[in-house]
Amino acid sequence: MATAQAFTYCRICEPLCGLEVTVEDGAVLQIRPDREHPLSKGFACPKGIAMTEIQNDPDRVLRPLRRRSDGEFEEVSWDEALDDIASRLNAVRERHGGGGIGWYLGNPGTFSYSHPLWLNSFMGALGSPHIYSAGSQDVNNRFAASALLYGAPTLVPMPDLKRTDLLLMLGANPLVSHGSLITAPRIRDDLSAIVRRGGRIVVADPRRTETARAYEHLPVRPDGDVWLLLSLLNVIFEEGLEDGTACEAQARGVATLRELVTGFPPESTQVHSGVPADGVRALARDLAAAERAVVYGRTGTCLGRYGTLTAFLIDVVTLVTGHLDRPGGGIFGESPLRIEEILRRSGLGTYAKTRSRVGAYPDVLGTFPAGVMAEEITTPGPGRLRALVVSAGNPLQTVPGSAALEAALDELDLLVCIDLYVSDTGRKADYVLPATTFLEREDLPLPFLQNYLTPYVTWTDAVVKPRGEARQEWEIIDDLARRMKLGMGALPVQRLAYRLGMRPSPRFMVDALLRTGPRGDRYGLRRGGLSIRRLRKNPRGIVLAEHHKTGTLRRRIVHKDKRVHVDPPEIVAEIERLAGAPDPSTDYPLRLIGMRELRSHNSWMHNAPALMRGQREHAARINPEDAAAYGIKDGALCRIASAHGEIELPAKITDEMTPGAVAVPHGWGHQGGWKVANAAGGANVNLLASPDPQDLEPLAGMAHLNGIPVTIAPAGPA
Repeated sequence: MATAQAFTYCRICEPLCGLEVTVEDGAVLQIRPDREHPLSKGFACPKGIAMTEIQNDPDRVLRPLRRRSDGEFEEVSWDEALDDIASRLNAVRERHGGGGIGWYLGNPGTFSYSHPLWLNSFMGALGSPHIYSAGSQDVNNRFAASALLYGAPTLVPMPDLKRTDLLLMLGANPLVSHGSLITAPRIRDDLSAIVRRGGRIVVADPRRTETARAYEHLPVRPDGDVWLLLSLLNVIFEEGLEDGTACEAQARGVATLRELVTGFPPESTQVHSGVPADGVRALARDLAAAERAVVYGRTGTCLGRYGTLTAFLIDVVTLVTGHLDRPGGGIFGESPLRIEEILRRSGLGTYAKTRSRVGAYPDVLGTFPAGVMAEEITTPGPGRLRALVVSAGNPLQTVPGSAALEAALDELDLLVCIDLYVSDTGRKADYVLPATTFLEREDLPLPFLQNYLTPYVTWTDAVVKPRGEARQEWEIIDDLARRMKLGMGALPVQRLAYRLGMRPSPRFMVDALLRTGPRGDRYGLRRGGLSIRRLRKNPRGIVLAEHHKTGTLRRRIVHKDKRVHVDPPEIVAEIERLAGAPDPSTDYPLRLIGMRELRSHNSWMHNAPALMRGQREHAARINPEDAAAYGIKDGALCRIASAHGEIELPAKITDEMTPGAVAVPHGWGHQGGWKVANAAGGANVNLLASPDPQDLEPLAGMAHLNGIPVTIAPAGPA
């Protein structure tokens, strides 16, 4: 038997931890943390290690599958599948135009450097606006906020954990999630170091999360972060705590902002935020007085009624206290590729350039909210969606309104899924095409290069050849485009190559961008510069600097006046909407939030038995006071109901929940797997969310998945 070691990095979540993979006779035998990796230094979470089981899972789709007339699947050749798909897509083009074809990209697709590039090229060649992504259930509000603040949706500050003295964290649990919109594989150590050097970490959350238990917990009401942030600004301006020099040098519209927040004193917001007025005032003074401080928010702040406003205010609090673009504050990472320039030139770095046909929601990085997909399929008229490709996603489980979407999918002329498994969405598909795992493809962490807390770049070759007939997504897209006679080109270098009769690979394109980037080798003219060739000689990557530079924001802002806009009309309108919001219905007095679990990710990871053996059953976390008031027993089934649906699952009674808040982990309720699935299904918490497109958050089309009004009741014995 031939055994070899290979080094790569994990592409399940954003820390991108280094992995050491043992390969035996061309198959993955074992995955371990890479002790020599310069950033993760021997750390990897259970999900990355469990990738062995996904890689070798007998339930994986390994050959193209076609649905028969009886509803079952049969294996077909790639030529049969792609010829038929191309013919049927061209038929849709002829009848309805390229705008009749849509694409949904799931979360794992973001971790591929080639998949999104080729997808956008394909859709651009069709001239179709119908691109949807999991971002409207995750992070698009953050990009919308950056577009309003800086003129660039991808210009997102991250907390300078290695130098800060005070970190206010909202809606994040990095001891479990390992961080998001920041790539710091040893984030636990980075957080501990803040306290060791005399600093503080304040974790605002409705649940006493694993991170909150380790530091200072500030209980807030679900969806109360926006009220807390507005009251912090109120105190900062009322007491003259703002950094006038920073406001003058960096911002436009501070006077308007000051006026807007006068109506949000902490004494009046505490009923909404759950934070007593004295606590708000003390926190505002501490943020202003600290030499190095930063506010950081993630998924918990993104999925409420005011997700874009909340993300916007997070940066504004950091700015007005003098900590934006400063060491120890909110810093802007730089990529060895000119990411912002590339996105602008390719037309992909957009916000509100176009609007969705249903709901008139703004595009975010060229994508529309997935919450309008069902209506885009069923609503008659020009631009109606008639065919859909779904890659690396399972929207029937992740998008609110799954019943409406399931019915809508039946109206399509064609549904194609590119995936590792036959998911719930895949069961409805005409074709399911086998994709590679991340171990079976080359990669560069293109979307995350500017998010590394320590400036760094890496490249990985495929660890093993694809199992069966699995193909990389870009190869499938490229072959399909060729059969449809589409000339693609999302990036200038790609368009030029196509005009010259070439079909450039992603590696060719990214190598060109890397070599001509700020740290590139200029094709041999700069000694020690970057290229894929050099990165392949350094399989554990290259650390580029100890810290990111600060003082770079002004030259990177896209607004013509080179200032941070803190008073855009969209935000003014959102604050007015918040101030005039009606009191919530008393029929549903509790508030539902989501939560992350260490040994669970999204539904596709549930087919890893070793990972799931360490996972407790899917359960709702309920405060003891609420459990007593509603007659809920620990371990017994409870029913959680909203105005839109209900689910049943076991109750876990715990004082980690603040009274009035109920937490249910996401990613459950699936029926995934082509053969016999290994995972228990649990309950799909998204069934409790509103399916109405009019209920999406207006500035980014975010699904309302946090702070959902609910009630609870016993459901029977466990």
